[in-house]
Amino acid sequence: MDNNLLNVSSNPHVRSKCNTGSVMLDVIIALIPATIFGVYNFGMKALILILVTVSTAVLAEAVTQLILHKKVTVLDCSAALTGLLLALNLPAEFPIWMAILGSVFAIVVVKQLFGGLGQNFMNPALAARCFLLMSFGTRMTTFVYDGATTATPLYNLKNGIEVSVKSMFLGNEAGTIGETSVIALLIGAAYLVVRKVISLRIPLAYIITFALFVVIFGGHGFDMRFLAAHICGGGLILGAFFMATDYVTSPITPTGRIVYGIILGLLTGIIRIVGPNSEGVSYAIIIGNLLVPIIEKFTVPYAFGRSKERFFGKIKAKILG
Repeated sequence: MDNNLLNVSSNPHVRSKCNTGSVMLDVIIALIPATIFGVYNFGMKALILILVTVSTAVLAEAVTQLILHKKVTVLDCSAALTGLLLALNLPAEFPIWMAILGSVFAIVVVKQLFGGLGQNFMNPALAARCFLLMSFGTRMTTFVYDGATTATPLYNLKNGIEVSVKSMFLGNEAGTIGETSVIALLIGAAYLVVRKVISLRIPLAYIITFALFVVIFGGHGFDMRFLAAHICGGGLILGAFFMATDYVTSPITPTGRIVYGIILGLLTGIIRIVGPNSEGVSYAIIIGNLLVPIIEKFTVPYAFGRSKERFFGKIKAKILG
């Protein structure tokens, strides 16, 4: 048998009773603490925005699939999850019509026009957030808390203004609907880990790399308050556990996941610390999404006994011309 005709792809090969719907539902359940706190923190406007983005995403997917004569798959909860993630990445005061535009962009442009679930080249919710940031920058960066327009903790931190790490951890700060309460996000993350929906390789590689970047290049050395503020702010926890771990747009190889997390940590650090932007998580993840095919190409594990064979095969090919 010609072994060159046999292509053994990377894992996973293990059979599981889990399906797309159950995984998506688990992620939605894990986001419930952050969603509830977001509504508690920002009021009914946040709830309305969440309902609008979720319903728009589901409707946009159903209509697009009907137009393209595809099977309608809204019951797999992937569209609902995209709408929820988008809402949690928006300010509570964000205009409804802009949120609708973002949901349609996420589902139609980023997801369905590239073949639907499993074919999108970047996270639809984050792609929509970046689209809205570029299109409506002022509205995307206007935050109202306790009835007053205010800056986010990371903006204050970047401008030398003292911030409260405790308030950032609990969530009593300005920001997007879902990013403010770190404790609520960690509860959801723990649920995903226990349910084995996500691996800790990407989140830990991401956060540890970013923390090292802040210590080395942040200008504050080993100031733990400064470091903790950066970790608790700017949607880092939301991005690391709920969006960077997206099955479609993250590597499937174990080594690739670590490399991917390291790249995300470096990109976030560069954007936040070196660049003028005080956030950086969204851009870091979608840039990382574009690098996933390259990461997987160089991190696919060889089958047992094939590593040496391939190594000497390349040497032989070079010698023979």
